[in-house]
Amino acid sequence: MSETLFRHGKKRFYDTKKFPRGFAKSGDFTLAEEELLTLYGETLLGLESGELQPENAEEQHFIAVLADPDSAETKIERVWMKYVRLARGRKRFHTLNGRNKPDAADDYTDDEPSLVEED
Repeated sequence: MSETLFRHGKKRFYDTKKFPRGFAKSGDFTLAEEELLTLYGETLLGLESGELQPENAEEQHFIAVLADPDSAETKIERVWMKYVRLARGRKRFHTLNGRNKPDAADDYTDDEPSLVEED
């Protein structure tokens, strides 16, 4: 892993609400990405929320990346944008059924006499 100027968090970062089994076991993050999130996630979250102020140019650039995610340059910035997209974005749901439902009248014909007596 390359040397970074980001501060380590005071404690390891976990998101047990969205990723209860851990980042790597979710299948969305690699082991290296999980390591970056757990080491720097608390600092990144603090910078994003405004609780922490940037102390160097790399942290200042991260603040700019939050406004324009396409300008992410470092691995940490890209991993954080991926985390934000997966944790706060809409969850995709895949189904085996198609979107278009067939018309019920085409599939069913009432050739049998009615069992209800009419008065």
